[in-house]
Amino acid sequence: MKKENVIEQLNAAKTLSSQVDIDKVIALIEQITPEVKIGITQELAEEIAERIERTLDYNSNDLVDKDNITFEIAYGNTIEIDDASINIRDVMDHITACLDEFVVEKDDEEESTEEAAN
Repeated sequence: MKKENVIEQLNAAKTLSSQVDIDKVIALIEQITPEVKIGITQELAEEIAERIERTLDYNSNDLVDKDNITFEIAYGNTIEIDDASINIRDVMDHITACLDEFVVEKDDEEESTEEAAN
């Protein structure tokens, strides 16, 4: 139940009587579910970005599809890369592995909330 719903119910009860049973008010307040805001801090976003950058830099040899690179002989008989593809799947595997390190399981989150309350 949201805060707005509780206020509506209390206002409805107020029109019926000028007195409200405290036990009913407490029961209504206990039914309020907190609004959960999902987001990350700037500090955490920077840490995640740095971790992804380090991972991609460390694994840079795996990121280019070397089997399908095409070359071209350019001016002065130099060889230039004409086309090179990125192994998107490998890149995403590395990024996903980095992000997985930051994932908090629901049970872990509840335990840390309980520990903070105690």
